[in-house]
Amino acid sequence: MFPIIPSRHPQPNLAAPRRSRSARRFSLTAMIGVLAALAALAGCTQRAEPWQLTNVTGHLPDLEFTLTGDDGRPVNGDSFKGRTSLVYFGYTHCPDVCPETMGRLMQVLDKLGPDAQKVRILFITVDPARDTPQALRDYVGAFDPQHAEGLTGTVRQIESLAKRYRVAYQMEKRDPNGNYEVTHSSAVYVFDSQGHARLLATDHDTPDTIAQDLRRIIDDRS
Repeated sequence: MFPIIPSRHPQPNLAAPRRSRSARRFSLTAMIGVLAALAALAGCTQRAEPWQLTNVTGHLPDLEFTLTGDDGRPVNGDSFKGRTSLVYFGYTHCPDVCPETMGRLMQVLDKLGPDAQKVRILFITVDPARDTPQALRDYVGAFDPQHAEGLTGTVRQIESLAKRYRVAYQMEKRDPNGNYEVTHSSAVYVFDSQGHARLLATDHDTPDTIAQDLRRIIDDRS
């Protein structure tokens, strides 16, 4: 605060009330406080860097479930905390969308470089009748056994989890040989290292786009 220096020959001002030095100090301090508050408010109103993917922060629940891993052991959402999780609902007999999505996620991991070690792909089956733990292990292992893990469960567990994250799927009519396909949603859910739902990637999002936003989630620069 600048000192208040009196003039050598002060003249009384009868037209206005005199303010004490403490009052003047209070006024200056108050003004500084107001300016600081306005600056902080201006900073708060600045827009954050936009996401390339769909931002679902606060709109979907945390990563919570009880399922069976592709090693046959029980797992839950807490088992995957500490890494960014890419969750995809599919099935091993899927003829096109599932392998295409997994292939795209492999490209994403390649683009992340060393940061790929901080990412886990969770392939959750919507066809538990056929997708045993071993079948899932063989399937995800063909793509990336280091970063991908298959998860299955009872029909009720899968239905409950799909409903939790608004995933739609439906068994189609069986052919004469008993084979069938499962129509299902194809989005990839991105959860941060604490298990919070953050982003949603669709078929229209490129590996570059997904990798760009994943780096922000991994670095927690959101």
